[in-house]
Amino acid sequence: MFRDIADTAAPAVMPPALHAGHNDLRQGLLEPQARISPKYLYDARGCELFEQITQLPEYYPTRTEAAILADAGPAMAQALRGHEVLIELGAGNCEKVRALCRSLWPRHFVGVDIAGDFLYQAVRRLAEEFPGLDARAVHADITKPLQLPPDLPQAGRLVFYPGSSIGNFDPADALAMLRRMHGLLGPDGGLLIGIDLPKPLHWLEPAYDDAQGVTARFNLNVLSHVNTLIGSDFDEDDWAHHAFFNTRHSRIEMHLRARQPLAVAWPGGGRRFAEGETIHTENSYKYPLPHFQDMLAQAGFSTSKVWTDERQWFAMVYAHA
Repeated sequence: MFRDIADTAAPAVMPPALHAGHNDLRQGLLEPQARISPKYLYDARGCELFEQITQLPEYYPTRTEAAILADAGPAMAQALRGHEVLIELGAGNCEKVRALCRSLWPRHFVGVDIAGDFLYQAVRRLAEEFPGLDARAVHADITKPLQLPPDLPQAGRLVFYPGSSIGNFDPADALAMLRRMHGLLGPDGGLLIGIDLPKPLHWLEPAYDDAQGVTARFNLNVLSHVNTLIGSDFDEDDWAHHAFFNTRHSRIEMHLRARQPLAVAWPGGGRRFAEGETIHTENSYKYPLPHFQDMLAQAGFSTSKVWTDERQWFAMVYAHA
């Protein structure tokens, strides 16, 4: 059974609460280091491009995490037994949660994502695949306080946050995010989260700057989305994709770099960019496992189980609330 939440009358329309971030978008563009929150990468076109990225030979995170979920499936099912309410944040196409549903057979599923139409379609497909599953879609910004359906059982909740998406947040924001996840759970709740671990540079940078240029198109597409949201006049041809590993902060950074001096305008404002000046669009932190476990403890969790691949490139961490 499929049910959508947040805007049942017009799923294609962004709920009013999501519009509040657009002032932050304008403010970010005016900061000394201009920035666009990575959540704006995921409009409909961005979601399609990211799905293509996950299939690229250079992009190891998705297939490495999928291998862990497959190889450790029986052990995970044993450790996660009793969780009948599955909440996936940043659910996207709901592809990763299928393996968990086959292992756990939860009674309830809630997928949460900022890309509303994309999410509704994915959750509807999941409901068709698992008859009897109470599957719901919540169109919401997971970086804000989240309201789950009021009739969702409190007991037996498991928050699922795969894909190393926690690495897109700066450490302070990541900790705040983990605390919000903790707040969604009762005392018998748990968190299953994927994190990308440090690894050699020659594997890291190509994953964010592939030979086919799909990641470049994904990054540049955010400008079209920003134009739609705030009425700006960005031209993708004026910008180039730039990704590199920041050793000091243990993170991949994605930027858009101006190809020449230019001006961008939007209603009520605008900005000039010098040639070579950048807009910072995304970080992807690579946390050493002990460091991340300390963050979980600060958020109120206790680590129970950790599963990794044989190269120790990626980890799935199960933590109790």
